[in-house]
Amino acid sequence: QVQLVESGGGLVQAGDSLRVSCAVSGRTFSSLGMGWFRQAPGKDREFVAAVSRSRSTTYYGDSVKGRFTISRDNAKNTVSLQMNSLKPEDTAVYYCAGVRNPFCTDYGCLASPVGYDYWGQGTQVTVSS
Repeated sequence: QVQLVESGGGLVQAGDSLRVSCAVSGRTFSSLGMGWFRQAPGKDREFVAAVSRSRSTTYYGDSVKGRFTISRDNAKNTVSLQMNSLKPEDTAVYYCAGVRNPFCTDYGCLASPVGYDYWGQGTQVTVSS
């Protein structure tokens, strides 16, 4: 059974930085494309960032480009999201997700929540103004 467990969420002020991480177990981590999504109350789940299984390609949502950085460590089975210059509108529950499809490597696939096979329980990030 594949498990994804997020950590690192919390309450910060606007302009601060925060790092959230996701530990993956139960499957060869390097075989998974990994993504981060977020969902604020009353809003749809939004794509934040993704990294291909080979680590060679990363993608970002328009609202976080230049501020957030996704990275993966295949030796530690973790994927992390470094969030800088946080804004109140970044407040949401952040979910990590994994996709098995080896052909899911482009933005169109990795940015859509539909294709992901595994999801974590989410971690709350709150940015105060």
